[in-house]
Amino acid sequence: MFTHSVVQHAMQLDNLEMDLLSHINTFKVPQHVAVIMDGNGRWAKQKGKARVFGHKNGVKAVRETIEAAGNAGIKALTLYTFSTENWNRPKAEVKTLMTLLLVSLKNEVKQLMKNNIKLQVIGNQESLPSSVRKGLNKVIKQTENNDSLTLTLALSYSSREEIVNTIKNISKKVVNKELSIEEIDENIINNHLYTFTLPDVDLMIRTSGEKRISNFLLWQIAYAELHFTDVLWPDFSKNDFYNAIIEYQNRERRFGRTSEQINKTNEI
Repeated sequence: MFTHSVVQHAMQLDNLEMDLLSHINTFKVPQHVAVIMDGNGRWAKQKGKARVFGHKNGVKAVRETIEAAGNAGIKALTLYTFSTENWNRPKAEVKTLMTLLLVSLKNEVKQLMKNNIKLQVIGNQESLPSSVRKGLNKVIKQTENNDSLTLTLALSYSSREEIVNTIKNISKKVVNKELSIEEIDENIINNHLYTFTLPDVDLMIRTSGEKRISNFLLWQIAYAELHFTDVLWPDFSKNDFYNAIIEYQNRERRFGRTSEQINKTNEI
C-alpha cells in the first residue's frame, strides 16, 4: 500500500505536468524536434554500474519523450539513437544496444499503434545486423499509415555521410541529364536527404550538459533553436521536454530579420 506522502508526491507530479502543458501555446509548438540522447554511461557510472545499465534505463526516457511529444502536439520527433561513430564502442556494448533496440521495438509497437505514431529510420541501415533490420522493417510496415506523430530513429547515422550521399545522387542525375546544374537549389537538396519527408528541425535538445552537435542533422538544423540541459538521459522526463518547448516558445525566431520586422508582421 502506498503511504500518504508517496501518493501526495505522485499527485504533485501530475499537477506539475498539467501546469507545464497549460503554458504551452499549441499554435506555436515546433513542427520538428530532434533529440541527442546523451549521458547513459555517466548516469550508470554515478551509480557504480556498467554503461549497459544506463542504456537499459534510458529506454524509459525514450518512452517519456515520445509521450510528451504527443501530448504537446509535436508532429515530428527524431531521436539520435546510434551514430556511425558508435560502431567504435566495445563490441559487447554495441551488441547490447542492438539487442535492446529489438526488445524495445517488440515491447512498444502496441503503444505506437494505440497512439497513432508512425516509425521511420534514417541512416546506413545496411550496416545494421539483419535481425535489427528485419525487426525495424516489420514495425515500419505496421505503423506506416499512422499520422499523429512521425517518430524517426537515426540509426547508424552520420550527417556528413548523408550530405555526401546527397551530393553523389544529385551528381548522378546531372551526369544522366535528368537534372541541370541550374536547377539545383535548397529544395532539390532537401528532397535528396534522408529526411525528405520531414520539415526542417525547429528545436534540437541535447541532454547531459554537453554542447555539441555531434554530426547530427547538420543541414536540417540550420535555423533550429538549440536547448542544452544538464539532465542525464535516463533522468530526462516529460516535464524536462515540456520545459524545453516552453523555453523555445519564449525565444524570438527572426530568420535574419530584425525584431521590429517580426513585431510588424505579427501585428498584421
